[in-house]
Amino acid sequence: MQIVDLDFRLPEIDNQKSTIYNSLMGGLIQPSPVSTEERESTWRPVLIGVAIVVVVVGVIVLAMREEPRPRTGPPPYAAKLQISDLKMSAAESFVGATVSYLDGIVSNTGDKTLTHAVVRVVFKDDMGEVVGDELLPLHILKTTGPYPDAVDLSASPLSPGQRKPFRLTLESISAQWNHQFPEMRVVEVTTK
Repeated sequence: MQIVDLDFRLPEIDNQKSTIYNSLMGGLIQPSPVSTEERESTWRPVLIGVAIVVVVVGVIVLAMREEPRPRTGPPPYAAKLQISDLKMSAAESFVGATVSYLDGIVSNTGDKTLTHAVVRVVFKDDMGEVVGDELLPLHILKTTGPYPDAVDLSASPLSPGQRKPFRLTLESISAQWNHQFPEMRVVEVTTK
């Protein structure tokens, strides 16, 4: 009988890299060899993208920023306009919404003809806090027909010493409004 010498050698395992025990997988795994340069190169596009987004948002914010308008008082001729006999009413519009009206009399006690006026109407709640602030054009009520019609002051100017009924149309009023008459100030006037 002849004896054959079989040389079985197991391949050597390179164990120079550290191993990490993975408890979920139940065994040892070899981490992938990622160099520091490769790690930095994967973060570089992300950081560039974040920087671009920050710059774009900053440009948009600066472009949309408005210069604060200086607060000016009412025009001098506004003191020559007197508002009286205020009445409020409400009606349902064709689409089912409630429209409120603020009617009254405007008197021109000055020496010029009024062709345009804007009124600031401020509604408050029970604690005196503002719950509505609207700028509305003053419309003159024309009663030459079956129904009163609100027309612009340019179509029906208010001469010196003249009084005319007016109407302000309010599309919505806050539910927190205290149901008192709102504060009204003439803030814009055009005369001729």
